[in-house]
Amino acid sequence: MECQKEKNLARCNCTYEPCSKKGICCECLKYHLSRRELPGCCFPPEAERTWDRSFEHFARLVREGKV
Repeated sequence: MECQKEKNLARCNCTYEPCSKKGICCECLKYHLSRRELPGCCFPPEAERTWDRSFEHFARLVREGKV
């Protein structure tokens, strides 16, 4: 399967600028899951900007109805 990096970048809301995985979703997902996190694209913009990608943060947002 060929990577669709340019297409992925159009939808990527990650605000961490030096990220080498931007647009390479498989690498991004692998990295974050290994750290018990979700990628920024799973979070609404205001939550993504906190850079707290933890499962716990995501669960709080779900409980609050923000996701």
